[in-house]
Amino acid sequence: MTSRHLTTSRGTSMTKRTTLLLATALTTGLLTALPAATASAAPSTSSGLAGDFNGDGYRDLATAAPGATVGGRTDAGAVVVTYGSGAGVKASNRTVVTQNSASVPGTAEKGDEFGSALAFGDLNRDGYADLVVGSRGEDGGAGSVTIVWGSKKGLTGGRIIADPARSSHTRFGMSLAIGDFTADGRADLAVGSTGADVQIFRGGFTKTAGAASRTWVVPSFRTGDSYGVRSLAAGDINGNGVDDLVVSGTIVGQSDEPFDGQVVYLGAASRPRTQRTLDTGGRQPVVAGDVNGDGYDDVITATVLVHGSQVGPGEVIAYLGGPHGISPTPQAAITQDSPGVPGATRAQGTSSFGDSLAVGDADGDGYDDVAVGTPYETVTTAPQTGTVTLLRGSAAGLTGQGATRWTQNTPGVPDLNEADDFWGSAVHLADLDGDGRADLAVGARHENGGQGAVWTLPGSAAGPTATGAVSFHAAAVGVSGTSAQLGSLFGQ
Repeated sequence: MTSRHLTTSRGTSMTKRTTLLLATALTTGLLTALPAATASAAPSTSSGLAGDFNGDGYRDLATAAPGATVGGRTDAGAVVVTYGSGAGVKASNRTVVTQNSASVPGTAEKGDEFGSALAFGDLNRDGYADLVVGSRGEDGGAGSVTIVWGSKKGLTGGRIIADPARSSHTRFGMSLAIGDFTADGRADLAVGSTGADVQIFRGGFTKTAGAASRTWVVPSFRTGDSYGVRSLAAGDINGNGVDDLVVSGTIVGQSDEPFDGQVVYLGAASRPRTQRTLDTGGRQPVVAGDVNGDGYDDVITATVLVHGSQVGPGEVIAYLGGPHGISPTPQAAITQDSPGVPGATRAQGTSSFGDSLAVGDADGDGYDDVAVGTPYETVTTAPQTGTVTLLRGSAAGLTGQGATRWTQNTPGVPDLNEADDFWGSAVHLADLDGDGRADLAVGARHENGGQGAVWTLPGSAAGPTATGAVSFHAAAVGVSGTSAQLGSLFGQ
């Protein structure tokens, strides 16, 4: 929802429907914030923009490296925040957060995977976005959730969100979303796990206290390490000024056969209520954005066939929102064989179109576009190097017409295609340079043998462009570990 953010008197980033969207070296574990560049056009007070952690008027980019080595502990995990500016983001203007960082609770331990889920929003209503970090491997797989507070100096300090139902699930915090789901004007935090429930921590967060209270929704999801609440998304689907919650996983229906899909919950004062179940055939990441520009958020998800180690062709599916909530009929189901989409569906094991998704208005035309990662795709002869495709929003909704595609071999994109890079492991659309168009960020979790890397392509009137594209590898932002996997995911 990049193109339609408004700022309220409380400094909360919202859409016109009040949507709340979603240094020292790491071996010493200190939180090191390199000073943000000062732009003459940027305000000196907090901006209230979604994702603006230091309040300078530019959205920032949060990138996870869940396999990073911290203090000698492998897979402890780290999160890198590169601060936006009039020139976008750059590696030198960053903060690296770990569980060994000063004032961040916890201790970096082997296998914690700090950064295995990310979300952002202004939880304490001070005008600065806060970062929420999931650590699915904490305490042997029990999981944990940490808030890291935004401030004028950037991210600093934090607090733990205690798991209120630890015995009923594992991997608490493996999915996250922030929005005003309870219609009180305050940001709530939704947390998923391997269980069938979603814990919603109601707004009222402060730096010394947790949520005001807790509620929960209980979708009929299959539970277990490979199941539970795989993905969460927030958006105002029915346009009533209250955020709605979309939950993705494997659903146990009335028959004995489970199916992959989403449950849509409409926000309400008491607790979110079920509006519809979508049998999409996919439990891939789900995102919400207004692809047809009608003022209602739409739900975009994907189905990617997975058979053991084999990943098959994918399909991106869009459901339109409206005054009565989400439509039961897809507006679009787009594959690499759809008209206007570059390339073609690949054979089993070499595709994964839709493995990662992001939404935002990349060309400034008033319609949100969808970035689609295909990290397992073969490019020329390099297997699993990966591609990213931008599908366009329009008055009719999501379309393959006018789609564009990038690889590391695209002229102007730094580096070159290599086998097993998994370029497109994560994608993100947000206006990082303040020009009113969303910039495209791309992660490649296996670049340089598993260290990982991140690219950004500026938005333009024609959409993302390789002109001015930049990249940074794990070592350039102070992340260590041969399997750090920087670029595994971005905050949404």
